[in-house]
Amino acid sequence: MKPSLPKFAGKALLLFTVCFSLLSKSNAQAFIFGNEKIKWEVGVNFGPSFFLGDLGGNAGKGTNNLKDLNLEFTKLMKGAYITMYPNKWVGLRLAASLTYLEGDDATINTTGINELWRKQRNLDFRTNVTEVNGSIEVFPTMIFAADPDNEPRLRPYGLIGAGIYHFNPQGSIKASNGDKSWYYLQPLRTEGEGMAEYPYSKPYKLTQLNVLYGGGLKYFLSDRVNIGAEFLYRKTFTDYLDDVSKKYIDPKNFAKYLPSQTASLATKLSDKAIGIIYPGMTRYPEGTQRGDLKNADTYFSVVLKVGFRLGPIYESSFARRAARQTRCPSVY
Repeated sequence: MKPSLPKFAGKALLLFTVCFSLLSKSNAQAFIFGNEKIKWEVGVNFGPSFFLGDLGGNAGKGTNNLKDLNLEFTKLMKGAYITMYPNKWVGLRLAASLTYLEGDDATINTTGINELWRKQRNLDFRTNVTEVNGSIEVFPTMIFAADPDNEPRLRPYGLIGAGIYHFNPQGSIKASNGDKSWYYLQPLRTEGEGMAEYPYSKPYKLTQLNVLYGGGLKYFLSDRVNIGAEFLYRKTFTDYLDDVSKKYIDPKNFAKYLPSQTASLATKLSDKAIGIIYPGMTRYPEGTQRGDLKNADTYFSVVLKVGFRLGPIYESSFARRAARQTRCPSVY
């Protein structure tokens, strides 16, 4: 975990907390369900999610950006949210989501030596990711929408927030018939995490903080129902979403720190090199670079959203009475 975590994530959490506090205090008498000053919305979202990390990638040197996005590992993210709108141009959202991330060096196109190095590494991973986050939505066009009878149906917005997420990476061992067996990687300490011989390799936690930011478009089909599309990027503070970060270690140290059966498994999963550049090679020497030492892993999503406004949708008690009085009668 990088030392910038407390500062970066802390600032985002503080910003959310302060804004929530100010907005709720300014409407203290209205902080109830259905109040005409505060509106509530619930909804669901679903769409593709993408991993950007050490494993997999495309032509050239490996990076943690869009250049190395593997579309074949596109996964489905699904989630739900509830948002409080103290006014028309800002929302305070609490959301939860579930997705699945995956990467595999075997998918890399072998067009040059840089790709061959990663293909020879021959590592893979998969993990579920559960996330809960809070964020602030800002609708810039609504700041200047003074006429409630002529508000735009299409509303762009930006958002920023912070969350907590849980992951647990697995790696595979392939049998002679091609079938894969999957094993959890964190307990195996594949890069010597916490071992005295490798003080630079620290144990990583499976539940961590992230910072998220993005934007979207919301379209109101009616005063009650809206649909939208949203891009949301997650900045993490770990390079171990895929359990690959630093250097290969001497496999003899696994037996020193782990039970014999676990040590055997760690030896197999920590280094699965195949002799592409060096024919006949089966393992890398201790200290050889295993992952990107500089950049943390990330993931992002592009989702479709369906939202439903709760409670009264009219701007005032006068408007609600007028609406009731002008409804078509159901009984004569």
